[in-house]
Amino acid sequence: MNRRRARRAGAGDSAAPAAPAPAAPSRERIPALDALRGVAIIAMVSYHYSFDLSYFGLTRWDFYRDPFWLNARTLILSSFLVIAGVSLVLAQRSRPPPARFWRHVGTIAACASVVSAASYALFPDSWIWFGVLHAIVVSLVVARPLVGRPLVALVIGLGVIAAGNLYTNAIFDNRALGWIGFMTAKPRTEDYVPLFPWTGVLLLGIAAGHALVRMDFRPIGWAQALPHWAGWLGRQSLAVYMVHQPLLMGVLFLVVGR
Repeated sequence: MNRRRARRAGAGDSAAPAAPAPAAPSRERIPALDALRGVAIIAMVSYHYSFDLSYFGLTRWDFYRDPFWLNARTLILSSFLVIAGVSLVLAQRSRPPPARFWRHVGTIAACASVVSAASYALFPDSWIWFGVLHAIVVSLVVARPLVGRPLVALVIGLGVIAAGNLYTNAIFDNRALGWIGFMTAKPRTEDYVPLFPWTGVLLLGIAAGHALVRMDFRPIGWAQALPHWAGWLGRQSLAVYMVHQPLLMGVLFLVVGR
């Protein structure tokens, strides 16, 4: 597979067995949730490594039409967005000052800018103008007013997902509006995560977060049996996201020699 084909739209990118005790209002980290985020990180790295093998012509996997890879991307991306919604609920329970939320959003926005700049330098014809980090930044801001209203978040989330999958209009076929969604075809970019339908998945995470709080996180208590390094990866998810692709592609570049 040649390098031009590999740059087409959307495939590249954007801790004990017992259930944990009920979280106190000041507690923000849930070991089981960190472990699940770590599993999602491993899945993401595995997906990107597989994509890189195809990018360098070492495999012939079709990331644009094969249902396995399309579903894998959807599952991995959905897991991150759901966990982001759950984490938003947990963060708000501790009643942090607004500045803390905006610092968090600003950090992700800065990383999104780095991703855009780096992708433009490498792939000027298919750079990432609205990938997963961009979507998370906007989705966190949009979803924040609904953190305390899980039923409303659930209903709106389902509506956003349905609209994003069912409605298209050529007026959105440009970068000025395409970040919202509704494009008639996927744009040529290394990662594309529009608000419709993906913000809806984060809103479902808010509803799931409230349900988990009510059940003292028992439904995910099994994840505490995962290795400790899974939880560590989950706590370093943004850093891992930022460095894993340069490392993977750098190693393959050295091995393949191009």
